[in-house]
Amino acid sequence: MQNFSFHMHTVGFDGKNSEEEMLVKAKEFGLKQIGFSNHFIVYPGIEKTNMYTYAVKGGYESIYSSDFDEAISKFAPHYKKIDELNKNYDIKIYKGMEVDFFASDEWYKGIERALSVLKPDYIIGSAHFVEHNGTLYNSHDLKNSPPCEQNMLVHRYWQNVRAAADSKMFDFVAHLDLIKKVGLGREDIWAEDERKTIETIKNSGIMVEINTSHFNFDEKEPYPSKRIMKMLAEYDIPVLLSDDAHKKENVTAGFAKAEEIARECGIKNFGNPLERKRNSLFTRLSKDIENIF
Repeated sequence: MQNFSFHMHTVGFDGKNSEEEMLVKAKEFGLKQIGFSNHFIVYPGIEKTNMYTYAVKGGYESIYSSDFDEAISKFAPHYKKIDELNKNYDIKIYKGMEVDFFASDEWYKGIERALSVLKPDYIIGSAHFVEHNGTLYNSHDLKNSPPCEQNMLVHRYWQNVRAAADSKMFDFVAHLDLIKKVGLGREDIWAEDERKTIETIKNSGIMVEINTSHFNFDEKEPYPSKRIMKMLAEYDIPVLLSDDAHKKENVTAGFAKAEEIARECGIKNFGNPLERKRNSLFTRLSKDIENIF
């Protein structure tokens, strides 16, 4: 089983434990490398969306920002704390972020500036949201959308995942079929969209995580589904295990079972995204970040 975990969340965002508490638990499990990848979600007027009301009730509204300056100000002290922890522990701690992708020129400019300021070690690509006709939907909104629109929105979801992969901005893609969390996208009719997405990922040269947090909802399989994992094996796309831990008890939870399922689906190409030769937009920005602007 792999000895690293790069998808973790902490207090101050939507996690339940501090960086140090998560780190101590990771050491107990014998991990040699960890990375904190809190949500970096920037969308103008996001506080006016339907899901923001539920975020406030749940106490995790801090993961959303209406502009990049606000998001940067949240991450700066978090990254400073990671730098301090690296001085005192013999486990390597990386600074990551889980970024929700939005396909607009203004968003691209903003994320490039954020990377230049924060200088993360890696970024995870996510698609928790779908834009349509000026409205921002999250996965739960898709579940509650009118039946006549639901299939269109699920299709848009997969289009957004492909756009994120095609941007070559990310080190790996998170929970590919997140929408199955609310019971969507399981039918065979979505296999074509899934295959197109896997082909895009293959051409982009990025990795895909097998996310074990879904075991909390459905014991049969993690994200992605077995159908998608078989495609990952077919295209020989490198994968890693992610616990997507929001509390210390979740660190490495489900790793052994997820690896077993992955191997049953034919996956052999497991790897570490921080040990691969990368040529993503993020990597190119990182090489000469001071001269970009």
